[in-house]
Formats: sequence, C-alpha cells, structure tokens
Amino acid sequence: MATELLFRADAYQNSCTATVLAVNERGGIVLDRTVFYATGGGQPGDVGRLVKADGGSIAVATTVYDADDKSTVVHVAAPGSELPAVGETVTAEIDWPVRMKRMRIHTALHLLTTVLPYPVTGGAIGDGEGRLDFDIPDAGLDKDALTAQLMAAVRKDADVSQRWITDDELLANPGLVKTMSVKPPMGTGRVRLVEIAGLDLQPCGGTHVLNTSEIGDVSVTAIEKKGKINRRVRIALLA
Repeated sequence: MATELLFRADAYQNSCTATVLAVNERGGIVLDRTVFYATGGGQPGDVGRLVKADGGSIAVATTVYDADDKSTVVHVAAPGSELPAVGETVTAEIDWPVRMKRMRIHTALHLLTTVLPYPVTGGAIGDGEGRLDFDIPDAGLDKDALTAQLMAAVRKDADVSQRWITDDELLANPGLVKTMSVKPPMGTGRVRLVEIAGLDLQPCGGTHVLNTSEIGDVSVTAIEKKGKINRRVRIALLA
C-alpha cells in the first residue's frame, strides 16, 4: 500500500487530491498520494487538514510512516475527528507557514555543517528553530562568530537542488554522510542527495528551500556542552 510521496519531487506543492486507501483504529488515514512530509531524519511530520467533498475537514495532527511498512504514510487525525470512508476522495492541504519555517531551518542546518565541518551525532528541526550536535575536538565556540559565518553562507544566494544516486554509489562514497546518528534514507535502491551549490552535498530525505536567500536572517542562539567533546548548537530564524 505504497503512498506516492509528492513532497519528494516538489517541496512547494502544498495541496493535492487523493483517495483514501485505509483508515486504522487509531485514527490513521492512508492516502494513495500525499504532500504531507512524514516524520523522519529529525524533521517533524506535517500538520494540516484533509478536506472532504462535502466541505467538511479533518485536522491532521501529525504525519508518520507506518510502523510495519515504511512505504506507507499515515496521516494521524486529531482526536475526535470524523474519519473519512475508504475510497473517498479528499484534498490534502498542509499548514504551509509551518512547513516553510521547517524548510528554512532545515536548509540552515545543512549550512551549519559547512561552518562546523565535524561529525554530527544528533539533530532536530522545529518550527523556526533547530539544533545539531557535533563531536568537536577543540570545543571552544563563539555564538557571534558562528552566526556571522552562517549568515555569510546564507547570503551567497546559493541554489538548492536534489539528485538521486544508487545505494551502492553512496556506500562507495561514505564521506557524503555527515550524520552519525541518523542513517541515510536507503533501502529502496536509490538515495536522494541534496546539494547547496558550491557549499554542501549530503544525503537527505527532508524538505528544503530552493535558494539560501529564502532562509532569511538566522542566529546561533545557544551552545551547550553535552559531553567531553560533544557540543549542541542551536539556531533560530529571526523572522
């Protein structure tokens, strides 16, 4: 019951018509296609709504992959929602302002790995804020200096694009993988690479802006000691 992942081809598509394939006992709705990003890689699942043919809507509280079938996306309805019928046609609409903030911060986190070119041991993406954990041999870091370096990268107005390589090609180029805690999205025979022109190239299944200029102003808000050489660096959008 594979779901067609429209967000993989176009992260800016914010709605689509779809057919309900299944509804589970926990309020999870499976569609044949979706623009909703499912939780993964440190990025939360999209929120939004499913609009029925009669004009009624079902609030989607989060989106996840099915625990038993990672090719299936489950839209989790808010408690108390009236669920659709199997076979029904709905319009899936994401909460675009929330998605865009996540896209901007996700792309900024990619840039942060160019400012701090060290192994990444963890990370998370929020609504306009995010963080990465690094193993840094010499952990003396300065927030203002990092912010200046990060903004210099943002202001390069670099295009962000994607392309696909095979699992074997990724295995032959392990240097592409920066994250130690999150495995690249492998298993289907191919892996998506996200490239920030002239700055960064790494495997990633998340959503991103098309140009770094869309990130806007961003700041390093905190640097936390998490271990002898491990540092958590938090960033946030300023608007």
